[in-house]
Amino acid sequence: MQDHAPPSSAEPQAPEQKSNRAALFIVFFVVFIDLLGFGIVLPLLPLYATELLEPLYPGEAARVWRGAMLGMLMASFSLMQFIFAPLWGRISDRVGRRPILLLGLVGSVVFYTLFAVASEVGMAGSWGLGLVLLFVARLGAGVAGATIATAQAVIADSTPPNKRAHGMALIGAAFGIGFTFGPLLGFASLFVDVPAAPGAAAALLSLVALLLAIWRLPETLKTGSPPVGRRGWLSFHSLATVLRTPSVGVLVITFFIATFAFGSLESTLALVNKLLMTGAVEQREAIRVTREALRTTERWNFLVFAYVGVVLMLVQGLLYRRLVQRVGEVRFLHLGIVLMGLGLAAAVGILEYRRELESSGLMLPVALL
Repeated sequence: MQDHAPPSSAEPQAPEQKSNRAALFIVFFVVFIDLLGFGIVLPLLPLYATELLEPLYPGEAARVWRGAMLGMLMASFSLMQFIFAPLWGRISDRVGRRPILLLGLVGSVVFYTLFAVASEVGMAGSWGLGLVLLFVARLGAGVAGATIATAQAVIADSTPPNKRAHGMALIGAAFGIGFTFGPLLGFASLFVDVPAAPGAAAALLSLVALLLAIWRLPETLKTGSPPVGRRGWLSFHSLATVLRTPSVGVLVITFFIATFAFGSLESTLALVNKLLMTGAVEQREAIRVTREALRTTERWNFLVFAYVGVVLMLVQGLLYRRLVQRVGEVRFLHLGIVLMGLGLAAAVGILEYRRELESSGLMLPVALL
């Protein structure tokens, strides 16, 4: 996708540079607003799915099946992104960036709306239909969200090679800010006592992003660009070549394992929060969880996700940039892996000793640490 970026040797004209900056600005806001919707839905998804799965598959014997269904639901979004991200990228090389991004935003509006419908239907007692609609909503949202690769292509089109890394950092910033303020908006939406409110808020935000893109997003694929030749969806030969390359292969494997570990935390964090909020197992079995109690758990869950987003922003935006030159990139990489391992091990420890921590009043500070 970088083949369409202007050559570094060519001196860009002032109007062209202004147009490029406008494209960067609009893409940042479109991705940011769309990520707000993602930040609203992700913390609620395991909680809503659990509420639907438990009456459908009751009892301890069905616990493994409930876990498998929940795992497939959580993985469906990323699976669709894995399949469709390269496809959208190749299509955008031919038809342009703008129509693909607009199509993705339309999909976000539709499938976040479907998530809202699934929440309303499921909480009304139609558990099977609600679960099916949740699966459709997450699969469709993954297909629509895979257009993030096209947003990266817009960055590549709009920046010279020596500024491309700074342009790509805008996507990371949009993710960090969206992942922080999305849960906060989800927290606010829960004060509307309707199960569909969070999903409807996510759909409304995606609609705002769509209207903004229709109004201001330019086409950045240059006319007259050389056509892109036929490329396979996934080249195992290229993957093997990368993995055999010294240093690069180790980095790819390390990044995959670290992302796998963090993805496991991200997928189960909402359930961990629910477990810590509802107290001991005996109390949960003896007392029927009311709708208001569930709302309280959901609000707490949103605040925890927003806290994670704030930590990500502070570390990536301030701490890393200030210390990487002093510490060095390789040492920082080692430090990050060690800290992730300690954090995940501590999360297991909190679950193991939650009763002792709860009785001593240390649950919240230890969990946040």
